[in-house]
Amino acid sequence: MAGLVVVAVEQAVAAPFATRQLADLGARVIKVERPGGGDFSRGYDRTVNGLASHFVWLNRGKESIELDLKSSEGRAVLETLISRADVVVQNLAPAAARRLGIDAKALVDRFPRLVACDISGYGSGGPYADRKAYDLLIQSESGLVSITGTPETPAKAGIAIADISAGMYAYSGVLGALLQRGRTGEGQALEVSMLEALGEWMGYPYYYGCYGGTDPARTGASHATIAPYGPVATATGEVLVIGLQNQREWRVFCERVLRRPELGDDPRFAENADRVAHRDELDGIVADVFARLPLPEACSRLDEAAIAYGRRRTMEEFAGHPQLAARDRWRRVGTSAGAVDALLPPVTAGWDTPMGDVPALGEHTDSVLAWLADPASDHGGHLGG
Repeated sequence: MAGLVVVAVEQAVAAPFATRQLADLGARVIKVERPGGGDFSRGYDRTVNGLASHFVWLNRGKESIELDLKSSEGRAVLETLISRADVVVQNLAPAAARRLGIDAKALVDRFPRLVACDISGYGSGGPYADRKAYDLLIQSESGLVSITGTPETPAKAGIAIADISAGMYAYSGVLGALLQRGRTGEGQALEVSMLEALGEWMGYPYYYGCYGGTDPARTGASHATIAPYGPVATATGEVLVIGLQNQREWRVFCERVLRRPELGDDPRFAENADRVAHRDELDGIVADVFARLPLPEACSRLDEAAIAYGRRRTMEEFAGHPQLAARDRWRRVGTSAGAVDALLPPVTAGWDTPMGDVPALGEHTDSVLAWLADPASDHGGHLGG
């Protein structure tokens, strides 16, 4: 994607996540930020050598330009910037984007080869169109919170999953629109809502609940509809997460891991539906066995039986994961507070991944303005009018 120019009028998570994927593919991503404060995710915390963890994660490889979009001068610069872009991604409030004239439809009307993407909480139109939308609110509105947590207490996902899902659909939508433009020469106005993006990911519980009559049960770290499937503590204190998928695995698990083959014929546990119905009894039996097994023996039995399992790791343990180390997945990227570790993007391909630095606020304002002032510097594919 070298030579592709992306203008990002963005903040927080959803749009920055989408445009960072484009930056990782080699696109030039110019991030428009408010003077003085910038993207408000810069202030979420100070955990990464004084910088915010969300911002460091979402904004590597971008150029930061400060623009006052409330001023006529700032809006004029933005218009010029967009005129030289291939892609515009924005996640302002829908009404604010319309006032600025940078909603996707308005932009493509002015620049017919532009790929423009709006990201919002609820989409344009409808009774929720102008509501503020944050990740936890969308997790709640989509029903995710109602099926997550323990039987006693609903819980949200531990990451901004509504934002991330919207960002991924924006990213894939932009790639699809660029592919289409390459064939037709025409741009595209795209729209992604957080509710609809996370709603797509809620497909299984939707079908299970609306057609089955009851929502999937909240089962903590266990699977709602498969048993045994969840965490077990070993004698040495480590927690493994085991997962069984079929009857053959169940019988092998009873024989080689639990070493209680008679459980394979116990009518309480005959089929998966029976095991789910008697989950408490089954979990107690499994817990008793693993509580007597040191971690090496527990892993040995599971490996011998070819039963799927994993370690429940902390963030520090994840950072030291032997599989990531063996596959050389970590890189160093620069920030204004020093270099930090970052994972390579998950798609392994034949192209180079730039893994650029995380920009300081307004770090590239002067260089971007100089580029805009020099028509000779325009890239070959710019959209013009």
